[in-house]
Amino acid sequence: MMDWQECEKEFIREAEIDHSRIKSIIDRALQRKKVVDSIVIDETTVSFVIEGYYEVIKEMLVAYLLKNGLRSKNHQCLISYFYLKNPQCESEANLISRMSYYRNRLNYYGETIPLRFYSKNKEDILEIIALLKNIINSFP
Repeated sequence: MMDWQECEKEFIREAEIDHSRIKSIIDRALQRKKVVDSIVIDETTVSFVIEGYYEVIKEMLVAYLLKNGLRSKNHQCLISYFYLKNPQCESEANLISRMSYYRNRLNYYGETIPLRFYSKNKEDILEIIALLKNIINSFP
């Protein structure tokens, strides 16, 4: 996970809190989740399913930062901020980091994501999405 101080220095900026934009980002993320949920999982689709769930989580983290008056130019800093504010969620932050790693390997090197990664982590991934939704909705 990226060091938060480095994130603050290099990649994090203040942003105006725009509630309609935050709602729109969350709505699109949840729409994306519905699409990903509908995909039949097999060896040929699993990489795109993990990529899709990662995008949902990333969008939720973007909304989370915006709700706190921040924006990030780096996906890793989204994860670092989540962990900074929710230190009890270390395993969740680590799973998001692993998903990011796999997504990058898929997008930049054409590597597939193992079906066993999905099988082992599906429930945790869905719980992270629900957790983020609850965290975002729990404060004004």
